[in-house]
Amino acid sequence: MKKLFALMLVGAFAYNAQAQQAVGRPESLKRFQNTTTMVVLDNNPLLEYNSQIEEAVKKHWDISKYEMVRFSSAEWETARKDSSKSFIIRNTVYNDKDQTKSKFDYLCVELGGNYDFVRQMPDIASVPICYHGVEESSYGYKLGLLCRFLQNHIKLTTENPQLTSKNILKYYNSQMADIHDKTLYLVKEELNPDLSTEAQIKAVYPYKFKIVSREEVEAAIDRKDPDVVLLHKVGPEGTRKKEVRCYKVIVGAADARLYYFSWHMISDKAKEGMLAKDFKKLAKAKKK
Repeated sequence: MKKLFALMLVGAFAYNAQAQQAVGRPESLKRFQNTTTMVVLDNNPLLEYNSQIEEAVKKHWDISKYEMVRFSSAEWETARKDSSKSFIIRNTVYNDKDQTKSKFDYLCVELGGNYDFVRQMPDIASVPICYHGVEESSYGYKLGLLCRFLQNHIKLTTENPQLTSKNILKYYNSQMADIHDKTLYLVKEELNPDLSTEAQIKAVYPYKFKIVSREEVEAAIDRKDPDVVLLHKVGPEGTRKKEVRCYKVIVGAADARLYYFSWHMISDKAKEGMLAKDFKKLAKAKKK
């Protein structure tokens, strides 16, 4: 995959990146513990993202000291080479093997250091936020949960060095049966048009779920509700209809644990949102 810094700097940086779930090397994870985390804001002060990520970090980030910052290109070149710093940053990512060149925004945690190129900066945790260009209102209310997931991911991989980028998703998905004891929150706007009513979902998923508003999701995140898991759907939301990946992530509102991660290419037969096969897979999962 490739990344482009979405920072509204003078230029954009492109570099190679690991796909989906980054797992830092043990030495990188250890070094992170002694860094101050720079929360990189966009240089456009009108973007809602700035206030959204600032509020999310203040509420939910506790794994390291942090500062809110904006960088010019020159300031960024200096800051990124400081090994005492780490960065929470929004990157625009595309898969160079994807002929559609669809772009997604990821929230990433990266380490500073004396690297010649941006692509060499260690990425120790990342999670997709949204399809590039969608309205900020479609994801801003979930940024607190995604911040907590990133730091929990860092803690998990630090404490379990046997987990790597090759097996981390298998580890996370092995826990999916645990959601049977919780209520799955599904935001109305994120539902597949073919699976948008309670009756349709009950036909393929017999466990507890609730179709809710974005405000209800944000409230569950803020109160860290132990009985709720949340669907985080990442798709084009009308900006493009076909031949685009749709990511489906289920995360606990209290523990920020990832219970399910999957994706599919959107088509007439596989529309945006959770598919019947996703719900069936969740329903059939067995506890280990």
